[in-house]
Amino acid sequence: MPVLIAIPARFASTRYPGKPLVQLKGSTGVSRSLIERSWLAARAVAGVDKVVVTTDDDRIRTACETFGAEVVMTSSSCVNGTERCAEAHAALGGGFDVVVNLQGDAPLTPHWFIEDLVASLRAAPDAGVATPVLRCDGAALNGFLADRRADRVGGTTAVFAGDKTAMYFSKEVIPFTTEVFADDAETPVFHHVGVYAYRPDALTAYPDWPIGPLERLEGLEQLRFMENGRKVLCVEVDAKGRQFWELNNPEDVTKIEAMMAEMGLE
Repeated sequence: MPVLIAIPARFASTRYPGKPLVQLKGSTGVSRSLIERSWLAARAVAGVDKVVVTTDDDRIRTACETFGAEVVMTSSSCVNGTERCAEAHAALGGGFDVVVNLQGDAPLTPHWFIEDLVASLRAAPDAGVATPVLRCDGAALNGFLADRRADRVGGTTAVFAGDKTAMYFSKEVIPFTTEVFADDAETPVFHHVGVYAYRPDALTAYPDWPIGPLERLEGLEQLRFMENGRKVLCVEVDAKGRQFWELNNPEDVTKIEAMMAEMGLE
C-alpha cells in the first residue's frame, strides 16, 4: 500500500513571509533551512514510498534541489496545504493509498507520529482523513495561553468524541479551563499536530468543496472536511519525552533552536 509524504511550502506567508527558507541551527551549530529540516523529518519515517516538496515558488524549488529533494510545482491558486497536496498527488499520477501532508513548518515532528497516523487511518475505513493530537502538559498549555494573551497564534487545539472523531479545532485554547496546572501536569487540552493523512478519494474531493464559514473564521483547512460531512479521526500520539513545536511566528525560531539543542538534534 504505497504512501506519499507531500510537504507543502509557501513563500508568501501572511504571518511570516519567506518562512520555509529561514535558517535553524541544530545542536552542533549547523544551520539548515526550515524546509530542509522538515524534509529530513519526512525521510526518517518508515514505510514511505516517496517524499516530495510541493510549492509554487521558484526560490523554494531552487533551495530544495540543492539538498536533493524532489519538488512538485503547483499553482499559486492553492489556498492551503491540503489543496496543494491534492494538486501534487494528481500531478504524480495518483497510485498512492495514503497521502500524508507534513506541513513545512514542523521540523520537530517525530517519525512515530506519522507512522502511528498512517496505521490508524488504515484501521479506520470510515475516516477520510486522520490527524495527530498531543495531550498538553502544563508547560505547553501555559505557553499557548501566553501566546493568546500576546495576540499570537501559538498553536491549534482539538476536541474530539469518545470514538476519537473530531468535534472541533480552534486557534483559541479549547476546552476552556480556569484551572492552573504545574508544568509537568497532565491537562485536558490537546495540541493539534499539523500533519494529515488522507485517503485519496477524500483528498481528491477537497478542492471542489466551497470554503465554509468555520474554515473562513478559523483559517483551519481541516474544518472543510468536517463542514462537508467527512469524518476526521484524531490520533493521540505519545511524545515519548520529546519536545514538539511548530514554527508559526519569528519568535518561534529561538524556541525551536533551544529545543533542538536540548534534544541533541543536529
